[in-house]
Amino acid sequence: MANGSIGMGEQDQSEREKFENELKAILKASEDSGILMRVIGSLAFQMHCPQFGYLQAALGRAYTDIDFGAYGRQTKQIQEVMKKLGYVENREVFIASEGERAIYDKPDNGLHVDIFYEKLDFCHAIYWKDRLEVDSPTIPLAELLLEKMQIVKINEKDVIDTIMLLLEHPLGDTDSETINIKLAAQLCANDWGLWRTTTMNLEKVKQLARGYSQLTPEQKAKVEAQVDEALARINNEPKPLAWRLRDRVGDRVKWYKDVDEV
Repeated sequence: MANGSIGMGEQDQSEREKFENELKAILKASEDSGILMRVIGSLAFQMHCPQFGYLQAALGRAYTDIDFGAYGRQTKQIQEVMKKLGYVENREVFIASEGERAIYDKPDNGLHVDIFYEKLDFCHAIYWKDRLEVDSPTIPLAELLLEKMQIVKINEKDVIDTIMLLLEHPLGDTDSETINIKLAAQLCANDWGLWRTTTMNLEKVKQLARGYSQLTPEQKAKVEAQVDEALARINNEPKPLAWRLRDRVGDRVKWYKDVDEV
Protein backbone atom coordinates (compact mmCIF):
# COMPACT_ATOMS: atom_id res chain seq x y z
CA MET A 1 0.00 0.00 0.00
CA ALA A 2 1.23 3.47 -0.84
CA ASN A 3 2.08 5.88 1.94
CA GLY A 4 -0.48 8.63 1.43
CA SER A 5 0.70 11.52 3.58
CA ILE A 6 3.86 12.95 2.00
CA GLY A 7 3.20 15.62 -0.65
CA MET A 8 -0.57 15.31 -0.26
CA GLY A 9 -3.01 17.99 0.85
CA GLU A 10 -5.05 20.94 -0.34
CA GLN A 11 -3.03 23.63 -2.10
CA ASP A 12 -4.67 26.70 -3.57
CA GLN A 13 -3.84 27.98 -7.04
CA SER A 14 -1.84 30.97 -5.79
CA GLU A 15 0.47 28.68 -3.82
CA ARG A 16 0.93 26.39 -6.82
CA GLU A 17 1.70 29.40 -9.01
CA LYS A 18 4.35 30.55 -6.53
CA PHE A 19 6.25 27.31 -7.12
CA GLU A 20 5.69 27.37 -10.89
CA ASN A 21 6.82 30.99 -11.28
CA GLU A 22 9.92 30.43 -9.16
CA LEU A 23 10.79 27.39 -11.26
CA LYS A 24 10.56 29.47 -14.43
CA ALA A 25 12.85 32.11 -12.90
CA ILE A 26 15.48 29.50 -11.95
CA LEU A 27 15.34 27.90 -15.39
CA LYS A 28 15.76 31.26 -17.13
CA ALA A 29 18.69 32.23 -14.90
CA SER A 30 20.39 28.87 -15.50
CA GLU A 31 19.87 29.04 -19.25
CA ASP A 32 21.19 32.60 -19.38
CA SER A 33 24.31 31.36 -17.59
CA GLY A 34 24.81 28.38 -19.86
CA ILE A 35 23.93 25.90 -17.12
CA LEU A 36 22.19 22.62 -17.90
CA MET A 37 19.59 21.98 -15.20
CA ARG A 38 16.63 19.68 -15.78
CA VAL A 39 13.47 19.57 -13.67
CA ILE A 40 12.55 16.42 -11.75
CA GLY A 41 9.82 15.75 -9.19
CA SER A 42 6.22 16.99 -9.14
CA LEU A 43 6.81 20.09 -11.25
CA ALA A 44 8.50 18.04 -13.97
CA PHE A 45 5.38 15.89 -14.32
CA GLN A 46 3.22 19.01 -14.36
CA MET A 47 5.32 20.57 -17.13
CA HIS A 48 5.47 17.42 -19.25
CA CYS A 49 1.79 16.50 -18.87
CA PRO A 50 -0.17 19.52 -20.16
CA GLN A 51 -3.29 17.45 -20.87
CA PHE A 52 -3.42 15.53 -17.59
CA GLY A 53 -1.53 17.87 -15.25
CA TYR A 54 -4.86 18.92 -13.73
CA LEU A 55 -4.95 15.56 -11.96
CA GLN A 56 -2.36 16.69 -9.42
CA ALA A 57 -4.68 19.32 -7.95
CA ALA A 58 -7.77 17.16 -8.49
CA LEU A 59 -6.25 14.27 -6.54
CA GLY A 60 -4.74 16.43 -3.79
CA ARG A 61 -1.12 16.17 -4.88
CA ALA A 62 0.71 19.26 -3.56
CA TYR A 63 4.02 20.85 -4.51
CA THR A 64 6.52 20.69 -1.66
CA ASP A 65 9.79 21.78 -3.28
CA ILE A 66 11.57 22.36 -6.60
CA ASP A 67 13.91 19.62 -7.78
CA PHE A 68 16.60 19.48 -10.45
CA GLY A 69 19.07 17.08 -12.00
CA ALA A 70 22.43 18.56 -12.99
CA TYR A 71 26.03 17.68 -13.82
CA GLY A 72 28.71 17.98 -11.16
CA ARG A 73 31.04 19.86 -13.49
CA GLN A 74 28.70 22.87 -13.26
CA THR A 75 28.44 22.89 -9.47
CA LYS A 76 30.24 26.23 -8.98
CA GLN A 77 28.17 27.96 -11.66
CA ILE A 78 24.96 26.67 -10.09
CA GLN A 79 26.08 27.89 -6.65
CA GLU A 80 26.68 31.38 -8.09
CA VAL A 81 23.31 31.53 -9.84
CA MET A 82 21.38 30.30 -6.81
CA LYS A 83 23.12 32.87 -4.62
CA LYS A 84 22.17 35.66 -7.03
CA LEU A 85 18.56 34.45 -6.89
CA GLY A 86 18.56 34.85 -3.10
CA TYR A 87 19.03 31.23 -2.08
CA VAL A 88 21.10 30.03 0.87
CA GLU A 89 22.81 26.64 0.54
CA ASN A 90 22.83 24.01 3.26
CA ARG A 91 26.53 23.20 3.05
CA GLU A 92 26.27 20.27 5.44
CA VAL A 93 24.15 18.36 2.93
CA PHE A 94 26.57 19.07 0.09
CA ILE A 95 29.56 17.94 2.17
CA ALA A 96 27.82 14.87 3.63
CA SER A 97 26.72 13.75 0.14
CA GLU A 98 30.26 14.30 -1.21
CA GLY A 99 28.95 16.81 -3.71
CA GLU A 100 26.13 14.64 -5.05
CA ARG A 101 23.28 16.69 -3.58
CA ALA A 102 22.65 20.34 -2.79
CA ILE A 103 19.78 21.88 -0.86
CA TYR A 104 18.91 25.57 -1.08
CA ASP A 105 16.36 27.63 0.83
CA LYS A 106 15.02 31.08 0.02
CA PRO A 107 14.22 32.97 3.23
CA ASP A 108 11.92 35.58 1.67
CA ASN A 109 9.39 33.11 0.25
CA GLY A 110 10.08 29.88 2.11
CA LEU A 111 10.80 27.85 -1.02
CA HIS A 112 13.14 24.88 -1.01
CA VAL A 113 15.28 23.68 -3.93
CA ASP A 114 16.92 20.25 -4.20
CA ILE A 115 19.64 19.61 -6.80
CA PHE A 116 20.91 16.11 -7.56
CA TYR A 117 24.28 15.93 -9.30
CA GLU A 118 25.01 13.07 -11.73
CA LYS A 119 22.25 10.81 -10.39
CA LEU A 120 19.18 10.39 -8.26
CA ASP A 121 20.22 7.92 -5.58
CA PHE A 122 17.53 6.82 -3.17
CA CYS A 123 16.48 3.14 -3.11
CA HIS A 124 18.31 2.67 -6.42
CA ALA A 125 20.57 4.90 -8.49
CA ILE A 126 19.22 6.56 -11.64
CA TYR A 127 22.14 8.17 -13.50
CA TRP A 128 22.02 11.30 -15.67
CA LYS A 129 25.19 10.63 -17.73
CA ASP A 130 24.65 11.91 -21.29
CA ARG A 131 20.90 12.05 -20.65
CA LEU A 132 20.24 15.63 -19.53
CA GLU A 133 20.83 16.83 -23.09
CA VAL A 134 18.10 14.53 -24.41
CA ASP A 135 15.06 16.48 -23.16
CA SER A 136 14.12 19.92 -21.86
CA PRO A 137 13.13 21.41 -19.47
CA THR A 138 12.77 18.10 -17.62
CA ILE A 139 14.81 14.92 -17.50
CA PRO A 140 13.73 12.38 -20.16
CA LEU A 141 10.45 10.58 -19.64
CA ALA A 142 12.06 7.17 -19.03
CA GLU A 143 14.00 8.65 -16.12
CA LEU A 144 10.86 10.42 -14.87
CA LEU A 145 9.12 7.05 -14.75
CA LEU A 146 12.05 5.36 -13.00
CA GLU A 147 12.38 8.29 -10.58
CA LYS A 148 9.04 7.21 -9.13
CA MET A 149 9.25 3.47 -9.67
CA GLN A 150 12.57 3.10 -7.80
CA ILE A 151 11.00 4.08 -4.46
CA VAL A 152 10.36 0.89 -2.46
CA LYS A 153 7.96 2.51 0.04
CA ILE A 154 6.13 4.40 -2.68
CA ASN A 155 3.95 7.35 -1.69
CA GLU A 156 0.56 8.31 -3.09
CA LYS A 157 2.08 11.40 -4.69
CA ASP A 158 4.40 9.19 -6.72
CA VAL A 159 1.48 7.05 -7.87
CA ILE A 160 -0.45 10.14 -8.99
CA ASP A 161 2.51 11.52 -10.95
CA THR A 162 3.00 8.14 -12.63
CA ILE A 163 -0.67 7.91 -13.59
CA MET A 164 -0.42 11.33 -15.25
CA LEU A 165 2.70 10.30 -17.16
CA LEU A 166 1.15 7.05 -18.41
CA LEU A 167 -2.02 8.83 -19.52
CA GLU A 168 -0.11 11.58 -21.32
CA HIS A 169 2.66 9.72 -23.14
CA PRO A 170 3.00 6.53 -25.18
CA LEU A 171 5.59 3.85 -24.54
CA GLY A 172 8.22 3.36 -27.22
CA ASP A 173 11.87 3.00 -28.13
CA THR A 174 12.73 6.71 -28.40
CA ASP A 175 12.70 9.77 -26.13
CA SER A 176 10.72 12.30 -28.16
CA GLU A 177 7.55 12.87 -26.09
CA THR A 178 7.72 9.11 -25.51
CA ILE A 179 8.50 7.00 -22.45
CA ASN A 180 11.59 5.14 -23.64
CA ILE A 181 10.57 1.76 -22.24
CA LYS A 182 13.38 0.11 -24.18
CA LEU A 183 15.92 2.02 -22.08
CA ALA A 184 14.00 1.38 -18.86
CA ALA A 185 13.91 -2.35 -19.66
CA GLN A 186 17.65 -2.39 -20.33
CA LEU A 187 18.38 -0.67 -17.02
CA CYS A 188 16.19 -3.17 -15.18
CA ALA A 189 17.94 -6.04 -16.99
CA ASN A 190 21.27 -4.76 -15.67
CA ASP A 191 20.06 -4.43 -12.07
CA TRP A 192 17.83 -7.10 -10.50
CA GLY A 193 17.01 -4.81 -7.58
CA LEU A 194 15.78 -2.02 -9.86
CA TRP A 195 13.74 -4.60 -11.79
CA ARG A 196 12.20 -5.93 -8.58
CA THR A 197 11.17 -2.53 -7.28
CA THR A 198 10.02 -1.17 -10.64
CA THR A 199 7.79 -4.12 -11.49
CA MET A 200 6.39 -4.20 -7.94
CA ASN A 201 5.47 -0.51 -8.14
CA LEU A 202 3.99 -0.68 -11.63
CA GLU A 203 1.59 -3.30 -10.30
CA LYS A 204 0.72 -0.96 -7.40
CA VAL A 205 0.04 1.91 -9.82
CA LYS A 206 -2.37 -0.28 -11.80
CA GLN A 207 -4.19 -1.39 -8.67
CA LEU A 208 -4.41 2.04 -7.05
CA ALA A 209 -5.54 3.77 -10.26
CA ARG A 210 -8.73 1.66 -10.13
CA GLY A 211 -9.70 3.32 -6.85
CA TYR A 212 -9.63 6.96 -7.98
CA SER A 213 -13.15 8.23 -8.62
CA GLN A 214 -11.63 11.26 -10.37
CA LEU A 215 -10.46 9.01 -13.22
CA THR A 216 -12.89 7.96 -15.93
CA PRO A 217 -13.29 4.27 -16.81
CA GLU A 218 -11.42 4.98 -20.04
CA GLN A 219 -8.52 6.56 -18.16
CA LYS A 220 -8.32 3.63 -15.74
CA ALA A 221 -8.26 1.23 -18.69
CA LYS A 222 -5.53 3.29 -20.35
CA VAL A 223 -3.34 3.19 -17.22
CA GLU A 224 -3.84 -0.56 -16.93
CA ALA A 225 -2.93 -1.12 -20.58
CA GLN A 226 0.18 1.07 -20.28
CA VAL A 227 1.32 -0.74 -17.14
CA ASP A 228 0.76 -4.15 -18.72
CA GLU A 229 2.77 -3.14 -21.79
CA ALA A 230 5.58 -1.70 -19.66
CA LEU A 231 5.74 -4.88 -17.56
CA ALA A 232 5.81 -7.06 -20.66
CA ARG A 233 8.67 -5.06 -22.16
CA ILE A 234 10.65 -5.06 -18.92
CA ASN A 235 10.12 -8.74 -18.21
CA ASN A 236 10.82 -9.85 -21.78
CA GLU A 237 14.12 -7.97 -22.01
CA PRO A 238 16.98 -10.54 -22.17
CA LYS A 239 18.68 -10.86 -18.80
CA PRO A 240 22.41 -11.55 -18.28
CA LEU A 241 23.71 -14.41 -16.14
CA ALA A 242 24.36 -12.16 -13.13
CA TRP A 243 20.71 -11.06 -13.15
CA ARG A 244 19.45 -14.63 -13.41
CA LEU A 245 21.65 -15.75 -10.53
CA ARG A 246 20.40 -12.88 -8.36
CA ASP A 247 16.84 -13.76 -9.33
CA ARG A 248 17.29 -17.20 -7.75
CA VAL A 249 17.98 -15.52 -4.41
CA GLY A 250 14.92 -13.29 -4.76
CA ASP A 251 13.57 -11.35 -1.79
CA ARG A 252 15.49 -13.41 0.75
CA VAL A 253 18.28 -10.83 0.47
CA LYS A 254 17.52 -7.11 0.65
CA TRP A 255 17.70 -5.56 -2.82
CA TYR A 256 17.43 -1.83 -2.10
CA LYS A 257 18.81 0.99 0.03
CA ASP A 258 16.70 2.63 2.71
CA VAL A 259 15.96 6.27 2.10
CA ASP A 260 17.34 8.55 4.79
CA GLU A 261 15.40 11.80 4.76
CA VAL A 262 17.54 14.94 4.98
